[in-house]
Amino acid sequence: MSGAQQESSRGLRKDLGLATATSIVVGCVIGAGVFFKPYAIYQLTGGAPGMGMLAWVVGGLMSIFGALTFAEVAILIPKTGGMVTYLSEAFDKRLGFLAGWMQVVIFYPAFLAGYGVKVGSELAEYVGPAFELPIALAVIAALVAINARGSKSAGGMQVVATVCKLIPLALLMVFGFLRGEGGHPIFAPLVASGKSAGGVFGSTLLAVLFAFEGWTNVGTIAGEMKNPARDMPRAIVGGVSIIMAVYLAINVAYLWVIPADQLMNIESPAAAVATVIFGEGGGTLIKVGIIISVIGAGNGFLMSGSRVAYELACEKTLPASDTLAKINDRDVPANSIILIGTLACLYSIVGNFDLLTDLGVFSCWVFYTLTFACVIHLRHTHPEWERTYKVPGYPVVPILAIISGLYVIASQLFMSGTGALLMSLASVAITLVGLPVYLAVRAHATK
Repeated sequence: MSGAQQESSRGLRKDLGLATATSIVVGCVIGAGVFFKPYAIYQLTGGAPGMGMLAWVVGGLMSIFGALTFAEVAILIPKTGGMVTYLSEAFDKRLGFLAGWMQVVIFYPAFLAGYGVKVGSELAEYVGPAFELPIALAVIAALVAINARGSKSAGGMQVVATVCKLIPLALLMVFGFLRGEGGHPIFAPLVASGKSAGGVFGSTLLAVLFAFEGWTNVGTIAGEMKNPARDMPRAIVGGVSIIMAVYLAINVAYLWVIPADQLMNIESPAAAVATVIFGEGGGTLIKVGIIISVIGAGNGFLMSGSRVAYELACEKTLPASDTLAKINDRDVPANSIILIGTLACLYSIVGNFDLLTDLGVFSCWVFYTLTFACVIHLRHTHPEWERTYKVPGYPVVPILAIISGLYVIASQLFMSGTGALLMSLASVAITLVGLPVYLAVRAHATK
């Protein structure tokens, strides 16, 4: 067995099973996207439903191709750290570090901040806009405290939050079909008159892929799983399949109750649909479900992001690595948890959910695509390694996953406007700052 296949949990307690791992996938992904992205999608299509539904299907298939491919790398290299470890083992330690640096300083804290801001904005409707930022900071601080108490506490919260968020979604799906008027267009027309189907598809697909963002997070806690070889592929592929089914069903339910040309003007379609079905009380109930969903997503991102920081610190590649690599008496990296939470609190000052969540998407997809390529690369360079899981349909499925990633990158650079281009380039620049940081820290460590 190769070194890449050796468990490297570095003293972290192996408490996590299939239920927790699957709930991390589902919990991280089903956050704000399913509740808020239909508004943006139907704005792009001009109030036509077809292209939006097509994008949900294609985005789900892209995510499943990626999940099937990602699972082989995650099982072959079952170490805490996720993409950091995979890219370091397969290609180069500097490339792995850049993936981790991007996740630590951009992706995880920005998403956690965005979720905190979204909870603040939802509750501010009841207590006043002045409380939006304090609420966001309080949510982040509470999640840091829960995660610092141990992986069982954080994992248990993730399971509860996942169950709680699926209940209101299930009610909307069931009663939406039972009580909705129906008869509204669902799969046609693709786009409104005057809209370009080709141009709209790229933008709607990007919006959908944001809603699927987070399924890779389970790879970062492999070192704390009881049986990663058995449970990792089940958690990733099973979780993404559940998510795709939920997204398709809930979006059909939305359209069954309210047509797309009206949903394009409603920022919270779930609450609007619930109000139609159940009255004002139903809308309030769904808002509670949305808040629980968003908090659960934030918990998953904090839990996963802190493990990336911990792994980099254990490799002594981050400033203050000795501090960040410490684990507390509950066997969790409390200082790394605090780091992600602190950065998230700083980002929360921006107060813009879309800006915060869009910031890391481009760079993440660059590294996702490189991770997909690891499967083909390692098949050629290390055919002797034992593979308890192999991606089905090799090499077609990995190639489709890589093409999907390249499409996302190209869409951000060339098809999504000047704002998206500048955001993507800024994300790349911040990521590349990690290279001199890596070299400086390594040079200091060797003195």
